[in-house]
Amino acid sequence: MQNIQKKAVLEALQKITVPGEGKNMVDSGAVQNIVVFGDEVVVDVVINNPSLQAKKRTEVEVMKAIHAEVHEKAKVFVNVKVIAPEKPEIKGKPIPGIKNIIAVASGKGGVGKSTVTANLAVALAKMGFQVGLLDADIYGPSMPIMFDVADQKPLSVNVDGKSKMKPIENYGVKMLSIGFFTNPNQAVIWRGPMAAKALNQMIFDADWGELDFLLLDLPPGTGDIHLSIMQAMPVTGAVVVSTPQKIALADARKGVAMFQQETINVPVLGIVENMAYFTPEELPDNKYYIFGKEGAKHLSEDLNVPFLGEIPLVQSIRESGDVGRPTALQENTPQAQAFTKLAQNVVQSVAERNKSLPPSEAIKITTMAGCSPKK
Repeated sequence: MQNIQKKAVLEALQKITVPGEGKNMVDSGAVQNIVVFGDEVVVDVVINNPSLQAKKRTEVEVMKAIHAEVHEKAKVFVNVKVIAPEKPEIKGKPIPGIKNIIAVASGKGGVGKSTVTANLAVALAKMGFQVGLLDADIYGPSMPIMFDVADQKPLSVNVDGKSKMKPIENYGVKMLSIGFFTNPNQAVIWRGPMAAKALNQMIFDADWGELDFLLLDLPPGTGDIHLSIMQAMPVTGAVVVSTPQKIALADARKGVAMFQQETINVPVLGIVENMAYFTPEELPDNKYYIFGKEGAKHLSEDLNVPFLGEIPLVQSIRESGDVGRPTALQENTPQAQAFTKLAQNVVQSVAERNKSLPPSEAIKITTMAGCSPKK
């Protein structure tokens, strides 16, 4: 085998585009060094995405380019170094005792965002975390029904001389919702400032205690409530829910873009694909891709954000939500396992995100209960 030329390697790497930059890997400065020893090529690359997925994808792309453009039997070694981007701006006043605040959003309604949030909360609680859930969907609060607590009302408790709301607790999840304070037969007709004030009270005038995660079930779309939430508290990161359908993906793309705007600048922990495929109860091994196949997965790759998992369209998920017993409580069913995997991926994504910030700006997760060890 003839010696490989460094110039040929450079030309091959110029054909790889860096996601989000529009430049190739060489011109963007991502390629730091190339060393050639006969048929061996060592490439040093820097990226600013701390996820394992991004590191692996970079390695694979470099290897593919060199094998395709330079020599198919070249021995390629890729060293990927992560340089954290400028740390995300931490906004709002922190809530004592709450380590991580995760906003669950969707670009549009009807994609199952609340169902995903409820089951994610239960799955995290089953893993041993202290979990809270704030139903911030002012105009369509559904959590009281999903947790079988629709007839309960939060009590007032005295904490350090101040009167605070005590969240309702079920299945190991502490919860507050505007649904506890409104008549179920009447619509909530509020302007933005009134809705924001109600949310602020549920956030800051509540006795949440010590929490590893506070999940925020946001309203669909991108609007006033979202901005109020982002301005009120230091959100650790956002999870975006979408179906594989083209229309839903277009709106999910806007949802991700909202969090990435300079004025908001909340890290996107990843995208969840809900209703990924339909599996009938009598044919558990069959998958029917009713809304399209892997659309959200491809979107996550396109936007260079982690893919957190796919949730099947199974009748029992809807039934469980309607009777107030989330599917994640089940043992070893495919749908419960899907939510467990989602929870593990969210925890890992939060841990990786917190590592990219200075310790003074973020509280690191000290336990990875239920997660497989990282290699």
